[in-house]
Amino acid sequence: MTPPLPPPSRWELAAETIAVKIRWFGLLIGYAVVNLGDHSGQRLAILNAILTLGAIYTLVDTLFSLRGRVFLGREPLVISAMEALFIALLCLCDTGLESPFRYYYFLSLICCAVRHSSHVTYATCGLHCVSYGLLYLALPTPGQRLFSLASTLIMLGWVTWASDALASLLKRVGDHLGHLNDRLQHQQAELEHRILERTAELQEAQAHVLHQEKMAAFGLLAAGIAHEVGNPLTSISSLVQMVQRHELDPYTENKLALVSGQLKRIQTILRELIEFSRPASTQRGRVGLADILDEALNIAKYYKRTHGRIASPSLPSDLPPLVGVRDQLVQVFLNLILNAIDATERDGKVELGISHAGGVVEVRVSDDGCGIAPDQAGRLFSPYFTTKKHGTGLGLFVTRRMVNDHGGAVSFDSVPGGGTTFRVRLPLSAPTPVSTAQEAHTW
Repeated sequence: MTPPLPPPSRWELAAETIAVKIRWFGLLIGYAVVNLGDHSGQRLAILNAILTLGAIYTLVDTLFSLRGRVFLGREPLVISAMEALFIALLCLCDTGLESPFRYYYFLSLICCAVRHSSHVTYATCGLHCVSYGLLYLALPTPGQRLFSLASTLIMLGWVTWASDALASLLKRVGDHLGHLNDRLQHQQAELEHRILERTAELQEAQAHVLHQEKMAAFGLLAAGIAHEVGNPLTSISSLVQMVQRHELDPYTENKLALVSGQLKRIQTILRELIEFSRPASTQRGRVGLADILDEALNIAKYYKRTHGRIASPSLPSDLPPLVGVRDQLVQVFLNLILNAIDATERDGKVELGISHAGGVVEVRVSDDGCGIAPDQAGRLFSPYFTTKKHGTGLGLFVTRRMVNDHGGAVSFDSVPGGGTTFRVRLPLSAPTPVSTAQEAHTW
């Protein structure tokens, strides 16, 4: 089976366009020579018929060129042989060796040199020389002029050399310009890629700074509220304790005990708020996963009445401690828990699961909410992307960044309408730095 013909190059298509124009020009001149000269009768009809055959071939060649193809592109010597025969017949039916149609040989050689290689061009010259020699032999003795034969053959050789040299020069220049253009396009694409990378890095840096500023502002606000509320609560607690030192009736004593219990509960909440709002530490150390999850759950329980909606995980008894920044790990799991709560209805459930193997611990945060749409999954960890009405789009972005800083990985599985499970995998030993290329591969 013959393999399909490869598409022509830009040079071949441009050369084909030039060759088609040269052929049409030669045909128009030929028709003018035949019909405006002193030809008549049968000779005129024969010459017009031969030119019409050439016009049909040129029309077919033109149609192929308009479709971005080269007619008989695999058989250039077949075209050369056809042209040699065509020109010899025109000369034979006209005035022989001195016929103006002998100049068609030169046009044919120029077209061949522009379109094909040097070997094909010189082979075409050989075919034309044979054609012109056979024409010399086919003429009667009075029409055989040796000088015309010799001068035309010399001119064919000279035109072949000149047109091939010029075409080779143009091809080399064209190839060089094409190579430069390809390099320019490659460098342009590389520059655009680098710009996109730097833009993404700048957006991530801006998002991280914005998140830190928000957390710092929240910390100042929480500390201020805790201070302002804590002072009156301390006074109220002191007064209740003073009253309780006196003899009281059972009813009053019972109510004061309830008040004292609620005051202690408020003070506990304020201590947790102050603890969460203190400046975050970046010092790494050995931290227990149970303490981290307990702190995250203690903060999350004040969010949207989550009591009873979060199933506390059961930790493996042989789980060793992690090595990392405590505050960052608390924020990681708090972000995932709050997102899971937002994804569920008021009666929805959020479950935490823990497992470890091969020096890696995996924490799963699952919800039975609405799930994640497929068209949103690819942008879930991008900065400023959010599906919440009042979200900032920084929670998951910061979560992934912090997990990555600990040498871990975060991923998710989601079924639209069937819930979502986020998985955080963290090493149980000190993490190694992760390069940018590894980070991109991880996610």
